[in-house]
Amino acid sequence: MKINWKVRISNPQFWITVGLSIITPLFAYYGITGADLTTWHSVWTLIVNAASNPYVLALMAVSIYNAILDPTTASLSDSTRALAYQKPKRDEQ
Repeated sequence: MKINWKVRISNPQFWITVGLSIITPLFAYYGITGADLTTWHSVWTLIVNAASNPYVLALMAVSIYNAILDPTTASLSDSTRALAYQKPKRDEQ
């Protein structure tokens, strides 16, 4: 599995996707809204509960896997073209 990690970690969109891959299963499983996380204690409690729940961890793992997966290739690896990038490709207009 060859992935151009250097380019991915320098792309803010990658981090947004990974962050949402972690937050979304948490909010969905526990039925949380932003209003429920008004203290650091409630945030910490949510993290501890999630870390001790195998189902929630599995949901996060699947979401992160989907964030990393490149759906434009037939395998788990990046395309040859994507592996050659030195920085995230910008659309040319």
